[in-house]
Amino acid sequence: MIEELRKYQSELEIQNKALRYSQQEAEGASERFATLFSSVPLALMVVDEVGLVLASNAMALRLFQPLESDPPLNFLLPFVGPEHADEVAVALSSARQEGTSEVSEVQFLAGAESTFTGDLHIARIENPSDELAHFICAIIDQGPLLTQRHALLESAAVLRQRNEDLLLSENRMAAIINSSLDAILCIDESHLITVFNPAATALFECPADQAFGARLGQFLPDVEAALVQGHLPTQAMLGEFTATTLAGKQIFVEISVSMERRLRTRPAFRPGENGAAAPRGPTGGQGSVTTIFARDLTAKKLAEAQRVALETQLRESQKMQAMGTMAGGIAHDFNNILSAILGNVGLAKQDTPEDAAALVSLLEIEKAGQRARDLVRQILTFSRNEPPKRLPIQLTEVIHETQRLVRVAIPPGVDFRLVIPEQCPPVLADATQVEQALLNLCTNAILALGGNKGSVTVELGHTTLSLPFNDRIGVPPGRYVTLRVRDSGSGMSQETIERIFEPFFTTRPVGQGTGLGLAVVHGIMKTHLGGIDVQSAPNEGSVFTLYFPASGQAAAEAEESEPVAVVEGRGKHVMYVDDDQALVFLVNRVLSRKGFRVTTYTDPLEAEAALRSQPGSFDLLVTDYNMPGYSGLDLLRDAKAIRPDLPVALASGYVTPEIEQRALQEGASALIYKPNDVNELCETVQRLITQPDQP
Repeated sequence: MIEELRKYQSELEIQNKALRYSQQEAEGASERFATLFSSVPLALMVVDEVGLVLASNAMALRLFQPLESDPPLNFLLPFVGPEHADEVAVALSSARQEGTSEVSEVQFLAGAESTFTGDLHIARIENPSDELAHFICAIIDQGPLLTQRHALLESAAVLRQRNEDLLLSENRMAAIINSSLDAILCIDESHLITVFNPAATALFECPADQAFGARLGQFLPDVEAALVQGHLPTQAMLGEFTATTLAGKQIFVEISVSMERRLRTRPAFRPGENGAAAPRGPTGGQGSVTTIFARDLTAKKLAEAQRVALETQLRESQKMQAMGTMAGGIAHDFNNILSAILGNVGLAKQDTPEDAAALVSLLEIEKAGQRARDLVRQILTFSRNEPPKRLPIQLTEVIHETQRLVRVAIPPGVDFRLVIPEQCPPVLADATQVEQALLNLCTNAILALGGNKGSVTVELGHTTLSLPFNDRIGVPPGRYVTLRVRDSGSGMSQETIERIFEPFFTTRPVGQGTGLGLAVVHGIMKTHLGGIDVQSAPNEGSVFTLYFPASGQAAAEAEESEPVAVVEGRGKHVMYVDDDQALVFLVNRVLSRKGFRVTTYTDPLEAEAALRSQPGSFDLLVTDYNMPGYSGLDLLRDAKAIRPDLPVALASGYVTPEIEQRALQEGASALIYKPNDVNELCETVQRLITQPDQP
């Protein structure tokens, strides 16, 4: 038994040791908990389920009772803001049932005058000796975190607004780029295209997908070379360059550039379907972006070319007008000379016996003078701008009349031929204009030979046109008279044929052609409701065919020359006024021989004074139209004022419809075209004296 007691005592001692050890451990844990509870950097409180604060650490006191005068921390709920009191009470109830609970961002009262925000974490503590549940409450001050959170939220809002503004700016920029009338291209530092707007697509005739990633030199090689050389300012106007489309066509553009240095490069901009800026991919390293603005100068160049062409046409038109004016001025003096020559030849023929050897020379002089007269008339006809007087005529007569002018200019070695059928329908035409057209074609044919030997053939014929040929030359189907000019010259290419009827287009060197000849021919055929066809090839000659609509009217027969009437002046008094002394001398001799009494003046003012002093002594006044200082119209007007019934005739070598109309309005009885032969002048004078009222 003693052994058992000893054994039991040993066990009791062991249990006591264990109990003392446990007590020591419990006391150590309690001390450690107290130390942790008091020194942890969190506000900790032990409260019961009604909110009574059983214990609180220094951090809790610092938060809830910053001043000694502040209310003591006895109950938790009075220190909870009114808006969160119910929420905290519910959290305590929930922690009693579930063990834990928490409430975020609770507003607490820090003493009597301040507040703070914190997160409340609640955990239930086992308390078997008391019916009331105990809780440990940890309060984490969220003030600094909330400040940072608010700052982050504000920064996020600012960043979000900036992103929205950036997106809006990019969309606006995309709209501007897409709607720009100028081509806009952006290239990276490797000169690869990253932006290609719709205007660039239209200008360079290249889809945007094919342009992205291509080198700038594919479209603007000279601009790329200028950029490679460098030394350009940030903003630069480079001027005019030649660009190349995708198909290789050359166009003219005006280039300006803007260069931008970026810290980070961005991928190529490709607008979305709605035109908004597409999102960009990840950024790369440093780089530069060059924006190129290309303005299409095609319309400007075309307008400039048209302006130059119009100015050239204006100069040529003014030159032609000046030539016509000069021709009219020359005709006055030259016709006076021809009148004197032909008149004196006529008088010399009258004084020369028929068997005299000199008569042959006089006849040759008269023929040469008549050819010169016809040539001057032809030149003056070309310098006028008269509407066509279309009458039924035979083109045979026109061909023979034109031949006389052409043969004068035919160089040696050129064989000029006429092929004229015996019968050919008449046409409604203005003989003068047809002569002009034929003369232009013959002149071109002679020039096409270039001084070499060859032939020029004028052929007259008639044919019937039908589809599709009549449509090709722009005339309705029907019967036509053809006037064809064929040469064996150098011929023309198809490109030249397509432009030969353009005004002022010429293939001849400067100074050897105005480019108006074929344009005039084309215009004449249009006014005659006809057409023109051209067949030519290089080194194979040319054939120009004029198509005149055949007329059902009979051609007017040439009036038979009436026998020369016997002119008897019978002392009738004629006043003749002309500033050319030779012509005055001739007319005086001619009319005096026919029995007229002639008074001549070279000064129209002296003639007007003589008429005013003796108005009834004259039977007829013949005055030149063109006189310096005091024209024939002025003298006509004054003569009619002095003596209204006096017959007055105007003589001129340049009679236009305007001159004729003005003369008749002023009361002229007739217009005499100079130069005329002696008999014609005498007959006109006698007719005006004997029958002054007849035209």
